[in-house]
Amino acid sequence: MSKDEILKALEEKYEKLGVPLDSMLEGLLWSTPITYWDYIQTDALLGLQTPRTTQPDEMVFIMYHQVNELLFKMILWEIDQVAKPIDISADRFSMHLMRISRYFDMLCSSFTVMGDGMEKEQYLKFRNTLTPASGFQSAQYRKIEFASTELINLIDVRYRDTIDRNSSFKNAYDHLYWQAAGVNHKTGKKSTLIKLFDKKYMGDFIDFMEDYNDCNLSKKFKQLPKEVQENEELIKAMRHYDHTVNVKWTLAHYHAAGKYLGGDEKELEATGGSSWRKYLHPKYQRRIFYPYLWSKEEIETWGTF
Repeated sequence: MSKDEILKALEEKYEKLGVPLDSMLEGLLWSTPITYWDYIQTDALLGLQTPRTTQPDEMVFIMYHQVNELLFKMILWEIDQVAKPIDISADRFSMHLMRISRYFDMLCSSFTVMGDGMEKEQYLKFRNTLTPASGFQSAQYRKIEFASTELINLIDVRYRDTIDRNSSFKNAYDHLYWQAAGVNHKTGKKSTLIKLFDKKYMGDFIDFMEDYNDCNLSKKFKQLPKEVQENEELIKAMRHYDHTVNVKWTLAHYHAAGKYLGGDEKELEATGGSSWRKYLHPKYQRRIFYPYLWSKEEIETWGTF
């Protein structure tokens, strides 16, 4: 565009906003140039690490989980590029799914940062100061699940026959698969972990579940024309995403936890108090976002291939 065309376009833009173009241009005259550290907010970002102990490796633990949360935000951003538009092509659907899968590939491979990057002795010293906090309490991860699949696939398998689309979202929330990890199985009462989680996020989660009830990735896929649903590249992208999140990611977490909590001596509980082996291993949960894209044999052997 020429200088005159740019000025004309700017004038039209700010006229619609009710702001004089002269005022905007004068503001540019006195403004300071943007810098990398201002744009990225580097100082703020690097000031968000607050260890609770004197163990140096606690900083690794904190920063690793903060990086996870940034990647979760990127994933939710990509999901919205599929979920929110009224119409979307198979190519764009596949493109965003593969972006999301690449983020999860990064998360899977990054577990060596914790698995090989912390001394067990240091971890066992600072971990007890984290109780009852747990990675279980990542609200963004729960939202990724809600936005990826139909709600019934996140219900504890023991209660799926009692839940349908006429059930309230609160009832569905109370029977989500991860609720079982927050219950004391001897008393039947909710742990402090889940009570705090509910108090902070339950209302937000129920609103989010309702928002994505008809536009989650599974619903969007089923709304595509039949010939588009049969697109091989799209099916491949859906399966890759499902397997990456519900097998590769959970197994990476499982093996990292095993290094610090398992072993020949007495096995330790997770800081949230859950039975981490049964909670994390996909062969127990068999959490599958798109069961209609997998064979019976693949579902039966989920978490072992």
